[in-house]
Amino acid sequence: MAQPRKLIDRVVAWSPVLLLGGLAALTYWLDAQIQPGQARVDGSARHDPDLYIEQFAAVSFDPEGRLRQSLSARRAQHYPDDGSVDFVMPSLAMTDPGTPRLTAAADAGTFSGDRETVTLRGNVRATRDAIPAKSAADGGPQGPITFTTELLRVIPKRSRAETDAPVTIEEPRGTIHATGMVFDNDARTIKLKSGVRGTLQPQPLPK
Repeated sequence: MAQPRKLIDRVVAWSPVLLLGGLAALTYWLDAQIQPGQARVDGSARHDPDLYIEQFAAVSFDPEGRLRQSLSARRAQHYPDDGSVDFVMPSLAMTDPGTPRLTAAADAGTFSGDRETVTLRGNVRATRDAIPAKSAADGGPQGPITFTTELLRVIPKRSRAETDAPVTIEEPRGTIHATGMVFDNDARTIKLKSGVRGTLQPQPLPK
């Protein structure tokens, strides 16, 4: 009986220490649960590129195999934190069937992570091709239209381009300057927001 009695006495003697150790461990665990997560140090939370492509080019086709859109650039960099892609010297072309061809180029650009918007920056120049006479029944300009600005957001799926920056619009009838524009290639309309000025020659009446 002496040996078990000594064991019990030893456990009783150490019980306050074990209790305090358990409380300390529990306190540490609870503190860890309520602390904000520590920042990862692998770079995934920073806006750093994880890959790049020189002489980038991509195309998309419609179900009939006709070219719809193409995008090329001198260099493309992908960012894993938001899925966006930055471009150097991008060039975009939209050739959707039934709409005039629209091309745009700039010094730089960004493709959003949701793949909905291409934002072009620096020396942006976009051109909408001429409309064939047979499809210009609405009386709109038949010749090509050129837009120059410093910032242009292009939404390829909606065949739309817009900017809040100053823009110059040139077409065969004349030149218009404005601040802010919404261009809808499907509807063949241009909405100018403010500061509109310029000169346009009236179209000749059909004979």
